[in-house]
Amino acid sequence: MRLARVALFAAAVIAAAVLSSFSPARTAGGRVALSIAIDGAIGPASTRQLKEALSVAAKRDAEVLILQLDTPGGLVTSMREMIADILASPVPVIGYVAPPGGHAASAGTYILYATHVAAMAPGTNLGAATPVAIGGLPSLPGGEKDSGPGGNGKDAGGRPPGDAMMAKVTNDAVALIRSLAELRGRNGDWGEKAVREAASLSASAALDQHVIDFVARDTTELLQLADGRTVDVAGKKEVLATKGLAVETLEPGWFIQLLAVITNPNIAVVLMLVGVYGLVFEFISPGAVAPGVLGATCLLLGLYALDLLPINYAGLALMLLGVAFLIMEAFNPTAVLGLGGVAAFLLGATMLLQVEGPGFAISWAVIGPAAALTLGLALLAGTYVWAARRNPPRVGGEAMRGLAVDILDWDGREGHVLALGERWRAKADEPIMPGDSAEVTAISDLVLTVRRRAAANDGAR
Repeated sequence: MRLARVALFAAAVIAAAVLSSFSPARTAGGRVALSIAIDGAIGPASTRQLKEALSVAAKRDAEVLILQLDTPGGLVTSMREMIADILASPVPVIGYVAPPGGHAASAGTYILYATHVAAMAPGTNLGAATPVAIGGLPSLPGGEKDSGPGGNGKDAGGRPPGDAMMAKVTNDAVALIRSLAELRGRNGDWGEKAVREAASLSASAALDQHVIDFVARDTTELLQLADGRTVDVAGKKEVLATKGLAVETLEPGWFIQLLAVITNPNIAVVLMLVGVYGLVFEFISPGAVAPGVLGATCLLLGLYALDLLPINYAGLALMLLGVAFLIMEAFNPTAVLGLGGVAAFLLGATMLLQVEGPGFAISWAVIGPAAALTLGLALLAGTYVWAARRNPPRVGGEAMRGLAVDILDWDGREGHVLALGERWRAKADEPIMPGDSAEVTAISDLVLTVRRRAAANDGAR
């Protein structure tokens, strides 16, 4: 017994040693640099990816986290959340615009300004950080011409007349990028120019204007150039020791990849439509199961994605109202419900997003065909419903009207007939003999009323 305990203890020690050898907490020498790549629009998936990477870096006590950027911009809400996470991070974050040919435009510029160390690869650019217009109904072509001094559609301040909200958003963005520039010791004047005038810079020009700290060809050179720099990490001064660090890339998990797909507003709208019609088909044909399961899943995914986006709930309500009108059109065909449903759906799609950032705009190449397909399904279903109303019933007792029967036996005005392979009691208001050809005229309490087919034919003639 004692030998068994000793063996069990030894096995536990060996297992602990093996597990510790595979532990990701530290590499050889106890120093590691983690890296993540954000390639595409800044959105809820990017926010979650950065948040999880910062959490892993803090748990593993990493020296730095390299944030590689190649983005056209994205949502303001996601950008601000990422900036807040970077500013509160206990691990220094190195912003790196790469690979060559990449860019950090719009929201990417603000994020690069927020990082503790900012660098770019040769052949990259940043800037064009002007906030996009508030979402809503699109303006008419040429609607702003000759509306301001000089006939250029702008007022003395260079803004479209009456656009007070856009001025507020722009001034807020200027204040944000200037505060980040002051915090990191970077060029705040050019940051304001990037916001107000959509200015852009190449990697070498950004270095000359003190927008970034250095230009690096790859991560090895990046860590060498960052070595020895003093940065402010969560209110504390820290000297970076990054030379020769091993770089480990953190790949996004399956949930982040799923989030990146479904938070595309076009995908979210399609998921909503599939969900609604899946449930409708399930209600029409109870027990089919598959349409209900697929519909409920897609509907929940669509609602979850829209909840993460800055949407206009009036637009969402209009879209759902349009779908409801089209479903009603299918069961009660009228031109008014169909046209009203399409109009409400398209109007709601136009108003859906409050702010349309790069990569998060409603595409008419998706919404238009979706509306047309929805209208087509409604018209097709309405055609079948209308045809069913015009045709005689084909179930129950009404379906037996006009059915040919064989007389089995007959006595006076009552007897038995063969109908649908079954023996039925029958009665008639006229003399009938066995062997006569008869048809059903009515059914009451499982008793058929029949008449001779010859008589029916005579009456028809």
